Amino acid sequence: MLKKLGTLIFMALFFTACKKHTGNNHLRYYKDNSGNEQPVSNALDWNKKRLQVLDSLQAAMGALPSFDSLPAFDLQIRDSLPQPGYIRYTIDFLVAANERLPAYLYIPVRKDNQAKLPAMLALHETDSLGKGSVDGQGHNLKLAYAKELAQRGYVVIAPDYPSFGDLKKYDFKNSRYQSGTMKSIFDAMRCVDLLLTRKDVDPERIGIIGHSLGGHSALFAAAFDTRLKVVVSSCGWTLFDNYNIGKEAEQIYGGRLGPWAQDRYMPLLKNKYHLDPAKMPFDFDEVIAAIAPRSVFTNAPLKDGNFDVQGVQQGIANVRPVYHLLQADDHLQASYPSSEHDFPTDTRLLAYHFIDQAFHHIPTTDIPK
Repeated sequence: MLKKLGTLIFMALFFTACKKHTGNNHLRYYKDNSGNEQPVSNALDWNKKRLQVLDSLQAAMGALPSFDSLPAFDLQIRDSLPQPGYIRYTIDFLVAANERLPAYLYIPVRKDNQAKLPAMLALHETDSLGKGSVDGQGHNLKLAYAKELAQRGYVVIAPDYPSFGDLKKYDFKNSRYQSGTMKSIFDAMRCVDLLLTRKDVDPERIGIIGHSLGGHSALFAAAFDTRLKVVVSSCGWTLFDNYNIGKEAEQIYGGRLGPWAQDRYMPLLKNKYHLDPAKMPFDFDEVIAAIAPRSVFTNAPLKDGNFDVQGVQQGIANVRPVYHLLQADDHLQASYPSSEHDFPTDTRLLAYHFIDQAFHHIPTTDIPK
């Protein structure tokens, strides 16, 4: 009787929280084999919905390429840089035929070489430096989370996003991907593949972190790759209805969602969906829900000019019932610092502690406040 009452309470909360947000995709419903909407009432139902969310993402990004018959990595180490607590290697490797991915690989220096270490993918913001920005080479030293995590005892890999860093000449016109977003998802998944070849990496403790461009790229990658157990998204999302760029920028991009439709992101949003928010095949609460019950931490500053905090708060409220259904309430956390589009030190520390807790990891050092 109590179990049945709990289910009824959950469904009431679910229906209240998950109001209409994008097209026909509602978190409270999935479509059965006949195409009819059915209420999500258990974990099995949710998995059906999750797969349908992934289909919606691919409608906007293009299909995720096959992972069959991929070439050997042919890992090349271009240089190494010893640093206090870790060594940073500049590498590149084959992710697919004729596709080499440049990256930094950070390996902690330690006395005990037997225990396996947790690992993180570190995705950079919109910065011409690419991976250099998460190494502390850019204008914002608060985005050096790749090297900071390495200092804390994590194996870290930081790839370039297409059109940045050593991929600055990436040719989108002749790419096999329908979007730069899908290319970055595939690259991230191949980074996980590479990490899993290392004897010092614990396959059950791999996560992903990113700011801005890296923030939503981290969410997209984790939605597709269930091997990523922890996700940190800083200034990376809001619901599309709450995304802001200003009137002048709207004219330049041809609409409020125009920045999302650049070649390096998802051009289908313009070519196929005409930048109409009502026609978007997905929204970010669905992306995060597709990651559940894995751990997700969001940094959403109160003064972020693009990713409006109200859209984040509403999105988190929409997703919470999914985490409750999957008995993972504490796996979804958000911080709302009083700052602009930034990753403040206090919030970054909260994110690191969130990762540490999820991975039962005791850091070798901490960053100063």
